[in-house]
Amino acid sequence: MPQLLLELFSEEIPARMQAGAARDLERMASERLKAAGLSWDALTTYAGPRRLTLVIEGLPAATPDRSEELKGPRANAPEQALEGFLRKTGLTRDRLTERDGVLFAVINEAGRPTPTVIAETVDAVIRAFPWPKSMRWGSGTLRWVRPLKRIVCLFDGAVVPFEIDGIQSGDMTEGHRFMTREGVDPGPFQVRDFDSYREGLAQRFVEIDREKRKADILSVGRANCAMLGLELVEDEGLAEEVAGLVEFPVPTVGDMDPAFLDLPPEVIRLSMKVHQKYFAVSDPKTGKLAPNFVVVANVETSDQNRTLAAGNSRVLSARLNDARFFWDEDRKTGFDAWNEKLKGVTFHAKLGTMAERVDRIAALAREIAPLVGADPDQAETAARLSKADLASAMVGEFPELQGIMGGYYARALPPSVLASLRSPTDRFPPQAGEGLSASSLSPARGRDVPASPQATRDREGSADAIADAVRDHYKPQGPADTVPTAPLSVAVALADKLDTLVGFFAIDEKPTGSKDPFALRRAALGVIRLVLESGTRLPLSSLKQMVRWTSFIAAEQPAGALGKGGSEVTPEIIAFFADRLKVLLRDQGKRHDLVDAVFALGDDDLVRIVRRVEALDAFLATDDGANLLAGYKRASNILKAEAKKGEIPTGMVQTGLPNQPEAETRLAFAADAARTAVETALAAEDFAAAMTALAALRAPVDAFFTDVLVNSDDAGERDNRLKLLGQVRDVMGQVADFGQVAG
Repeated sequence: MPQLLLELFSEEIPARMQAGAARDLERMASERLKAAGLSWDALTTYAGPRRLTLVIEGLPAATPDRSEELKGPRANAPEQALEGFLRKTGLTRDRLTERDGVLFAVINEAGRPTPTVIAETVDAVIRAFPWPKSMRWGSGTLRWVRPLKRIVCLFDGAVVPFEIDGIQSGDMTEGHRFMTREGVDPGPFQVRDFDSYREGLAQRFVEIDREKRKADILSVGRANCAMLGLELVEDEGLAEEVAGLVEFPVPTVGDMDPAFLDLPPEVIRLSMKVHQKYFAVSDPKTGKLAPNFVVVANVETSDQNRTLAAGNSRVLSARLNDARFFWDEDRKTGFDAWNEKLKGVTFHAKLGTMAERVDRIAALAREIAPLVGADPDQAETAARLSKADLASAMVGEFPELQGIMGGYYARALPPSVLASLRSPTDRFPPQAGEGLSASSLSPARGRDVPASPQATRDREGSADAIADAVRDHYKPQGPADTVPTAPLSVAVALADKLDTLVGFFAIDEKPTGSKDPFALRRAALGVIRLVLESGTRLPLSSLKQMVRWTSFIAAEQPAGALGKGGSEVTPEIIAFFADRLKVLLRDQGKRHDLVDAVFALGDDDLVRIVRRVEALDAFLATDDGANLLAGYKRASNILKAEAKKGEIPTGMVQTGLPNQPEAETRLAFAADAARTAVETALAAEDFAAAMTALAALRAPVDAFFTDVLVNSDDAGERDNRLKLLGQVRDVMGQVADFGQVAG
């Protein structure tokens, strides 16, 4: 069947927009062609620096004929109703059909040639294309990301004729802007179909497949490094971006001055990546950065790009000289000057300055520290250093290095300076009724309780522990980011995120729909991941206490940013945490009904909730679990039906009754044994064992429903069996609310 080839050729398309543009082209073309009644075998899109390409295989030559019957008003309806129906159908009164007093219109529409539909589709797609940014050029009215130069549109090898803003469709396209091959015409060339199009571009140094360009960048880059005994530092994001900058990728290894290697490796890599789009290179023997880089050119020169690499080396040296200047100046300036600058930096008009935010985080980190096994003094010190690097020259140049540079600078501070950063006394002492004492969360730990062994080890290496906490306190910043597990880092990271959540909830800047300008969902997920992945046993009730601390601390500041009303948002934030935990579990592949089934128990320990869901998921994947769930549903339905008639009998289940079926007796003993086993397993938080105990009920439940009539004519038998079903439901209900499990 015929093929459609469409190419939209323009000046350079920004790399960040190409993948989205390919998806939009596929979506918009598909929607319009399907609406016209067309179908096809395969549809593929490609995106590159100067072109978007669409290929559709197996289109029919024309749309199918269409016959449609529309029901209209009654024959005796008012004249206005009839006129409206005629306008809608485009018919006259004599062409309507009457059946049983109702008018019908039969519309027969002949199929249209596919090229006509394609021309209309391409025009509509181009004019409505959703570029994040677009422009007009010349005297035309068309908007495109960059000036549109050519449109190739072929159906079954023939040009589909149309014109858009002075651009006539045709069968001519262009290859690489600079590179030419001997024997191949370097100018525009004619194409007949996708095969000739792809082959012609390949001969002219254009690879249209973005994934192929990306794979070539990485594979050739690795090979070039390996020849020098080096390794390419993998960076998928950079490879994705560079693949959108070049049509013919030529990775080349360049050299840099080894003296720059005394800079932090993050500074070197970011200078390469952000400003120059270079890949870093490492020495496999040491695991450290090597004095080299990989630049991906869009051309291949006669000297194997040696001159090009040398030029890029000079550019990189200039960038790294700037970075060295910032590095040297920052180490002369220090934290005192930076923290002083933060007094003039507004965090938010309603939440005070950045310095006030640091005070809040420091006080809160001190309170949280004993709960996570960290030293309170170190936690406060790390918090007071955590935001200072925002005022440094290096972070001013590379915002992506916030926290990272603070960690480097803190690591160089002497212990005497670290000690001077702590408040001599509690800045925000606990007051009656405010619940600010750590002891209210854990009887075993309070403000004056001796530090844990882990906290003692942290104190011995306090400089490193504090520097790590400064470096990692922003983490995790996204689902792919790592989570710090060191107690000191966890304390400061929790304080930072809780201050953000409480502050913005208190001033009514909560997430709404898809809008979350202050990344509060990310902050809440960060808190949950910190708790779960560090193994810290902090239930939601403990987080509730932390939220109250945060509100109180903010209210006690001189500016009183939140006022006493900040604590009013506590229930909202706790509900927000619960919702985010559900989202996290669902994103991990856990069924939403299982999450709801566990949450229904009212357990608020985050670690325990996750373990329950995992155990329940594994149990229901077995035959025993699936069959027992079916038995639970049956028992529950019987009990619900009886509840509508009156009270369900409760009390001890009797055994050894005259003529009592063996299946009833077996289930009674099995349910009693399961209750004991489940309670023991749950007390030990061995949820797999609890599920195993429930599995023992499967056979007795099946036998009971096979051999026993619940609604016996004997009232005593009936009541005893209802009690038994209630006991089974209660035993299973200790593990999860199986009534909320689907299936």
